[in-house]
Amino acid sequence: MFSRTLNNVFWRGLGLIALLAAAGCGSSQGEYAERAGAPAPYDSSQLEEEDSGFLGLGGGSDAGVDETGAKIGVNGYLWRASLDTLAFMPLQSVDPFGGVIITDWYAAPQAPEERFKMNVYILDRRLRADGVKVAVFRQERRASQWVDAVVNPDTAIRLENAILKRARELRIDTAQ
Repeated sequence: MFSRTLNNVFWRGLGLIALLAAAGCGSSQGEYAERAGAPAPYDSSQLEEEDSGFLGLGGGSDAGVDETGAKIGVNGYLWRASLDTLAFMPLQSVDPFGGVIITDWYAAPQAPEERFKMNVYILDRRLRADGVKVAVFRQERRASQWVDAVVNPDTAIRLENAILKRARELRIDTAQ
């Protein structure tokens, strides 16, 4: 019973934090790392956004293109939306060109006996519903050790939907 109550408190808090993070967006890339308590993993001044929402390397006319002519990077709207949605969690690793965000373990103050870790994969260069995948990992503290626990499958879907909603908002804001 106590565990269920903590679980409910955590999910309500996580939902509120995700909504607040999405509503209070518009900050620069460096602020994500600052809020997460980690140094910036790359120099964001080397990134430039193209009209399509892709992130590519800045430079000459062939910037962001490899030998095969393919653009390097991921959809910029999905990338920024993912960072906005996970802004409350510490970041362990980010790869803007491969489209991978890995958070460190996070325990909400309301439920310190439970912690979560998330991996976000941006799978497409286009802003599509199947362009983002979230994997959620959960652990509970038992006898002073962290033990893997079951994650509600709906959690990853709700996070993916929050990221997609924020990406659409960013795209609409850019078009105006």
